[in-house]
Amino acid sequence: MEPNVSEVSNNPYAAPSATLVETTVDNPARKAERTTRLLAALADGFIGVPLWLPLAFGAAMASAPDGNRMAGIVLIAIGVIGLIALVVVQLVMLARHGQTIGKRWQGIRIVRSNGERIGFGRILGLRMIAPAVVGAIPFLGAIFSLANILWIFGEERRCLHDYFADTIVVNA
Repeated sequence: MEPNVSEVSNNPYAAPSATLVETTVDNPARKAERTTRLLAALADGFIGVPLWLPLAFGAAMASAPDGNRMAGIVLIAIGVIGLIALVVVQLVMLARHGQTIGKRWQGIRIVRSNGERIGFGRILGLRMIAPAVVGAIPFLGAIFSLANILWIFGEERRCLHDYFADTIVVNA
């Protein structure tokens, strides 16, 4: 004798059932919002501002005819060392966690489109250097740079550099 469907669903000894939400990167709820990505990029940009200021003041002091040349050179050196340190920290964080300081602050990270961890070579070569090289081409570079940013408004919420590197930005 087969059990009745209503008996099975009311069985107190049955395993609990729940609806599962997919946790793959294809799930739109898992992808980072555009505003979150923008805020992370702005934060990463603002972190470098205090490091660019010594460069600007140092260059002005070193090139001024009546300025203190040595103080200008010291400020330039401080700015260069600070910027190199920031780049190294950001690259190490990207390689280890798929996050920059801004992305960590916003709770997002970069992964491969299949959900795997992104490698350092892919980050540096395909996500940073390749778009920069294309962006440096006269005339075409300006069009590419604009398209790279605007591509995020598509259904996939991915910029062109995400397609180059086969990456996606997800909530951490």
